[in-house]
Amino acid sequence: MSIRGIDHIGITVPDIEDATRFLIEALGAELIYQSVAPEDKNLDNEAQQKTLRLVPGTTITSIRMLKLQHGPGIELFEMHGPEQREPLRASDVGLQHFAVYCDDIDVALQHFADAGGEVFTAPQPLGFPTEKGAGNCFCYGRTPWGSIVEFITWPSPMAYERDTTLRRWKP
Repeated sequence: MSIRGIDHIGITVPDIEDATRFLIEALGAELIYQSVAPEDKNLDNEAQQKTLRLVPGTTITSIRMLKLQHGPGIELFEMHGPEQREPLRASDVGLQHFAVYCDDIDVALQHFADAGGEVFTAPQPLGFPTEKGAGNCFCYGRTPWGSIVEFITWPSPMAYERDTTLRRWKP
């Protein structure tokens, strides 16, 4: 197999400046580069509509690549077009959330909330029998534009580790 892992995730946001600021303040992200800026005139929106299967009439105004300390990049797209909808609910088919590993989940949640995110619940123990371990916990939050983020930490080995040599990725 030639696949190594996830390179990046792509998120469409209503305002790339606000989203960039939020991800920097909430998750400690860093801006690597901007592929498309609002003042760029060379982006072929018709080609992008075909490449990304966008609704006809959609225009991409900005694209940026950010990084967290460890793991895949986060590519932000600001695009506007007809029939644009709010983010999917977790019960809808498709990608429903992305998760960030935390050394200190309480500090991470405080940064997230201070930056304008909404935290749904206090951290709770990982509930599946395969993930149980002392201090292993998670909770969910929503970004200002509606994307769901899971915060997770597992300082203790998970129960599944007794049954296989395979391991989840951990920064």
